[in-house]
Amino acid sequence: MKSLNKLILTGAAVIIGTSCFGQFTLSGQLIPRAEYNHGYKSVADTNQASAFSVSQRTRIIASYKMEDFDFFFSAQDVRTWGSTAQLNTTDGFLSVHEAWAKAKFNEKLGLKLGRQELKYDDDRILGNVDWLMQARSHDAAVLQYNTEKTKLDVILAFNQEKYALVGTDYNLANSYRDMQTVWFNTDLTQQINMSLLFMNLGQQVNVINTDGNPHKAINYTQTIGTHTNFKFDKLNFALNGYYQMGSPKVTPVTPLSAYLVGLEANYKVSDNFSAGIGFEMQSGTSQTDTTVAYSEKAHSFTPFFGTNHKFNGFMDYFYVGSAHGNVGLQDAYLKLNYKKEDWTFGLATHLFLAANDVLDQVELATNGNIKAMNPMLGTEFDLSIGTKINKSVSVKAGYSHMLATETLATLKGVTYTTGPDAGKGRVDQINNWAYVMVIFKPTFLTK
Repeated sequence: MKSLNKLILTGAAVIIGTSCFGQFTLSGQLIPRAEYNHGYKSVADTNQASAFSVSQRTRIIASYKMEDFDFFFSAQDVRTWGSTAQLNTTDGFLSVHEAWAKAKFNEKLGLKLGRQELKYDDDRILGNVDWLMQARSHDAAVLQYNTEKTKLDVILAFNQEKYALVGTDYNLANSYRDMQTVWFNTDLTQQINMSLLFMNLGQQVNVINTDGNPHKAINYTQTIGTHTNFKFDKLNFALNGYYQMGSPKVTPVTPLSAYLVGLEANYKVSDNFSAGIGFEMQSGTSQTDTTVAYSEKAHSFTPFFGTNHKFNGFMDYFYVGSAHGNVGLQDAYLKLNYKKEDWTFGLATHLFLAANDVLDQVELATNGNIKAMNPMLGTEFDLSIGTKINKSVSVKAGYSHMLATETLATLKGVTYTTGPDAGKGRVDQINNWAYVMVIFKPTFLTK
């Protein structure tokens, strides 16, 4: 840690000393967030105790811009209050979040190399997941071509667990061995902006050969689709449509056919108030279809690197490290937003349904019948509020409540264990979550 601090200070001193040739900015970020939860990410079980904790992210950010060259560095410390003893000598919480440089060949073309955030469109497929304290960044090369009306990014990445002289091996969870992505954005008209995305993702799987020896293979998943915005005065529309093919990270290789479709409409009622309504569906796998033909294909869509917290409810019941049986999701929602001076208020209501059949485990165990449960998963309410104290400090807070159903409890593996209702989903528990966070974003130096 001391070595890294010396490196940061030395680099900053060198950049400051030469900043007459470019623009140097040194900034910071400190975000403590207190959270209370009882049933966050999963339906609360019988006698489950509530949880309370305070987490914190601290960043030092340095950027240097020249006519033909950009440099960016961000080091962060992510911790939970109390996770390190008071008489601490060292810990493992400090890391490099971003460290990249961009060579500018001309005004339109540049090459960005290093560890960086990949954030595109509405963050549905590629986002930085900034809500998480650690956020997300990739090791990649990005060739960028920008004009007044169009943008083109070509992303290439190849990952290894460590430097090796023989072979490749990559088993890190929730990541990939290699990726090739093309993103294109253009203004079709003054009212229509369209993005097209193609992403080829290679994930390592471990295969057992016919002779019994292990073998490493790469399964490739392709995601192709569009994010398109339509702007008409006070009424705006956003369309998402993505299709996945190839094979998921399973053995043996299984043909994949999955999709995500979403449409959202927002209307600006006044200068301060706006309302939005939308629907999103992600395909999944039926738990009641036992035919061989159905089982020979994969049907579940995966929003690999999307900022999922932004979409399907703030309580993160779906696609945020929280499985729900791969049955897909239907999400119908209403959003209301109000802004007045330095204050913002938001209320969102989500109605969740399974996109495919959920197997009734009790009926199967009791009578041997394959029967689907009610597809209704629950209703979630998300209330948020924020205010700006000054140009460097702001405060945000929120409260969320999930009215879960027996079907959702079953998918989460939460059941009665005794009594006449043994085996049925537990739905009478209160599921809620609240947070308050203070965001400090000072700029220490601009030169």
